[in-house]
Amino acid sequence: MQHITSEEIRQMEKIFRLNLINSVTGYKSANLIATKSSKNIVNVAVFSSVTHLGSEPPLLGFITRPTKEVPRNTYKNIKESQYFTVNHIQKDMIEKAHQTAAKYDEEISEFQKTGLEEEYLDGFFAPYVKQSTVKLGCKFINEYYIKENDTIMLIGSIEHIYFDEGIQAPDGWLRLDDAETVTINGLDGYALPHLLDRFHYARPDQEIKSFFSKEE
Repeated sequence: MQHITSEEIRQMEKIFRLNLINSVTGYKSANLIATKSSKNIVNVAVFSSVTHLGSEPPLLGFITRPTKEVPRNTYKNIKESQYFTVNHIQKDMIEKAHQTAAKYDEEISEFQKTGLEEEYLDGFFAPYVKQSTVKLGCKFINEYYIKENDTIMLIGSIEHIYFDEGIQAPDGWLRLDDAETVTINGLDGYALPHLLDRFHYARPDQEIKSFFSKEE
């Protein structure tokens, strides 16, 4: 088994280190965050850091870097408008989604450059990605500066949820492999997960039971 120490990590070539550290922590969520500026210029960008924070109230968070040296249109737009959308990346969207990582000028919309389509639902300020089959409308709640690596965690409340009806189980759970939602491996690898099993709530000294057991 390969063994790498922290000292060896520090001595690595930059891109090699980026690829290693971004992939070694495992698969990450793959989402497009869409916003609109005070000048009504729309922005959409791929993020692999969106994570669940709680269900009551329904909260999510994601990581971005400060805007001191490099313009961060997503961050700027969210602070101005207070609203953003989170849109799953599906199998047939990966090339267009990945292109949103390019550093376009603030006055240029990634929607226009990538072929992704914007849509507005139920009067929400920020645009959704039309091609996405799972989308969330979110409101900015708070932000926390992380001094250890000069990043910011933004916290949003989930105000609206849209998804294709066929992917929801009777207990509310969404089967994301049926939606063909992809994950991100590292910085630039896209993978399509396949569900192996789903288990009932784990309790001490009780047998693990599958939702898909023939006995159920």
